[in-house]
Amino acid sequence: MHSDHRRNSEAKCDDLENRVLDTIKKYNMLESGDKVVVGVSGGPDSMTLLNILYNLKEKLNITIYVAHINHMIRKEADSETEYVINSCGKLGIEVFVKKTHVEDEAKKIRIGTEEAGRNIRYKFFDEVAQKTESNKIATAHNSNDNAETVLMNIIRGTSISGLKGIEKVRDNKFIRPLIETSREEIEKYCEAKNLQPMYDKSNKENIYTRNKIRNLLIPYLQKEFNPNIIHGINRLSELATAEDEFLNKIAKKEYNRLLIKETAHCMENQDKDKIKAILDLKEFNKLDKVVKSRILLYAISNVYGNSSGIEKIHIDDIIKMCSNNIGNKYMTPKAGIKIYVKKGKIFFMV
Repeated sequence: MHSDHRRNSEAKCDDLENRVLDTIKKYNMLESGDKVVVGVSGGPDSMTLLNILYNLKEKLNITIYVAHINHMIRKEADSETEYVINSCGKLGIEVFVKKTHVEDEAKKIRIGTEEAGRNIRYKFFDEVAQKTESNKIATAHNSNDNAETVLMNIIRGTSISGLKGIEKVRDNKFIRPLIETSREEIEKYCEAKNLQPMYDKSNKENIYTRNKIRNLLIPYLQKEFNPNIIHGINRLSELATAEDEFLNKIAKKEYNRLLIKETAHCMENQDKDKIKAILDLKEFNKLDKVVKSRILLYAISNVYGNSSGIEKIHIDDIIKMCSNNIGNKYMTPKAGIKIYVKKGKIFFMV
């Protein structure tokens, strides 16, 4: 009876590893010869990720390194670090450890502890990637994390982009191999493999928005409305991702059609501002508002490097300015960005 149970557990572990392999292949997360830095906290998610990637490394032909941050917040932090170092030692994986007092850092630059922790983690992951000449960084976000992110974005107010949730692959560098794996499956894997991960007790404290969503809102929605709410939200996330990608393709195509000039040194106005791009105003005004919004976001990203800090209100105001084409008008939605409408053209300047 006991051996049957063990065989069953092993089969489920193999099944999960195969499904994670399917996720990796589906989203082209890894290629043969890749070097991967795995972010490992010592919790169930990251220990599952580490063990699955270790078991798949021959099949995938990858090299694995581990990056671990000790945030120095909780008294268990040192024992978590020790656990990660010992686990990596057993697997023969090189581990890089950084100790940082995150709360002090957060106060110093006046941001939240969560945000400070995230910034420090990703900066360290990048450092380890450079040191080991790795081209991929794997984090242990799972399907529950994704559903929580989508709900959090909905509560704060979001566009289609926010409904996408956590990107499965970002910048062809950051990968989330467990993004289609549930927290329940992760817990069972840890149990079956006897990983004995460390549990962060602060996850049970309902101080942060994410914890409230995880511990209060989702269980309430599961009990009162839909026991499969996680699956439902992740389905929405998939559809939003597909539609967002489609709209972005259209925006790029239309931007190129409307583009009159795209250059860093084109001087066409009295102010001698540097014109980065010029679009056809008449053709722009013929388009649907959804496409106009996307073109503006694409143009801003393309011309200025990113569109962070540009909000819906800015985009709506620019569209309004373009449709009321009387005289010369310009807007500066944020420092370093100047959008000018003149003689049937839209100028993007710095």
